[in-house]
Amino acid sequence: MPPFMHLQVDTSPVGVRTITLDRPDRLNAVNPTLATTFPQAMREAAEDDAVRVVVITGAGRAFCAGLDLSAPAVPGTSRAEQLDPYYWVGAWVHAVTQCEKPVIAALNGVAAGAGFGLALACDQRVMSAEATLTAGYVRRGLSPDAGVSWFLPRLIGQARAGDIILTGRDVSATEAERIGLVSAVWAADAFASRVDAYAAQLASGPPIAFALAKRLLLASADATLDQQLREELTHIKRCFATADVREAMAAFKEKRAPVFRGE
Repeated sequence: MPPFMHLQVDTSPVGVRTITLDRPDRLNAVNPTLATTFPQAMREAAEDDAVRVVVITGAGRAFCAGLDLSAPAVPGTSRAEQLDPYYWVGAWVHAVTQCEKPVIAALNGVAAGAGFGLALACDQRVMSAEATLTAGYVRRGLSPDAGVSWFLPRLIGQARAGDIILTGRDVSATEAERIGLVSAVWAADAFASRVDAYAAQLASGPPIAFALAKRLLLASADATLDQQLREELTHIKRCFATADVREAMAAFKEKRAPVFRGE
């Protein structure tokens, strides 16, 4: 696996791939290089059978402060590229949502703008008690990008999403947990170890069932109930044909933890 500029990429023995945004001097803000390397790293994680779970976090005291306004946007790009919804930070979100493995945003510090959108695109968000979230776009006279206007209303409702986007205010860890933006808030001094334990727990789960569950969750945004019921039936039938389900049944009878192999 080649090194990526502005990223640290590590894989644990249990299959947790940690992708760390690594521009701590700029609060891991997005520049043209990071905008390109992050989707590449996500695609590699998605395609690597040894990877069971992906954790995204930031180096230093921030998760990601959004667009680096000190860097040129994307010099030399064509109009077609500028109008491509999967260009620039749109590619970040697409890479995350297309990964059929659990993706955890480990929010160690501020997540703003495109960093906020990146966090929202993940399957789970866990947060340090000292971190904050903010859309922040209106502070710079901007409208949202990185999927913020799509994910946020679906997660917390239109009214709360409108408040967070239109005021550009900071959301504390306490509020984020209360309104359902994050699954858990952990003390800063225990945050890294709690993330490791949570990711390892997910990594022991059934890869095929995870992939099919993620497909269902993604499709549910645009499906009717009847369509979703049909898709659920199709996918659960596929699960019943796997060795993982046979292993789970045997483990239940033998009163032991199952060992899932993604088969």
